Amino acid sequence: MTTVEIRTQTMYSQLSNSEKLVADYILKNRENIFRYPLAKLAEQSGTSQGAWVRFCKSIGFDGMKDLKKSLFVEMNDTITESGTSAPLLQFTDIKEHSTFSSMAENVCYSSIQAIEATLKLFDEEMLKKTVNKIIHARTIRLFGVGASGLVASDLFHKLLRIGYNVTFCQDTHVSLTYASTLTEEDIAILFSNSGETKEIIEILEIAQKNKATTLAITKFGKSHLAMNSDLVLYTSSPEIYKRSGAMSSRIAQLILNDILFTAIANRDYENVEELLEVSYESCSSHRLTD
Repeated sequence: MTTVEIRTQTMYSQLSNSEKLVADYILKNRENIFRYPLAKLAEQSGTSQGAWVRFCKSIGFDGMKDLKKSLFVEMNDTITESGTSAPLLQFTDIKEHSTFSSMAENVCYSSIQAIEATLKLFDEEMLKKTVNKIIHARTIRLFGVGASGLVASDLFHKLLRIGYNVTFCQDTHVSLTYASTLTEEDIAILFSNSGETKEIIEILEIAQKNKATTLAITKFGKSHLAMNSDLVLYTSSPEIYKRSGAMSSRIAQLILNDILFTAIANRDYENVEELLEVSYESCSSHRLTD
């Protein structure tokens, strides 16, 4: 799946009705983007040229030319790659699996697709800015509730291992206390797949009031969290059924954690090398040996 298709599917619910007509057309007829001029595409999709331009901007491109360039490069890369493809994902709800094998395949390949889709949204410049802010922050304060809290806890333990001044607590009242004592020297990292979690938005507003740098780790789109944070690292996942819970979205967030931690350790290696070794050795006595 190309970046254009990933962004289209992720942003679909936030598009206007005319933009949804464009989205539906692209998802069914992407090859036609190169076959017809904009006026013909507008006619075939039952909308206007202006709606096509607005659609391009809504999913993060400068315009039609920028979208076509991205789509062409990825489609050309796919053609030149060798042949085998992953099984078709159906994203059926939990109760609709007929066998445990089909269930296992769907869970595994949805996680694989989440990783691949998140990588396609990767923004190197944004990561560089983020790493620089984290390395030079007085404190790093992590916030997340529910499944996103589990992801925040994962990054907390990673940063703790390399000696960073980092805090995290699942308790909302404690989190609000952490947020209230933020300063402009600190960074608040906020995890929310939807970007609309009430507790996280409240913490974001407190962090902004205290002039702390804010980093959102959230799915691609125009959520409140994404639109109002200083820095944003986007995830993508094929999760569509509420009853399936946070499966592939959690995997996508954890992948960003690993990328972020690796980048921090790489840039600050002189300071963290010894700490990595010391933290490893501190737990080695608790491992069973032959």
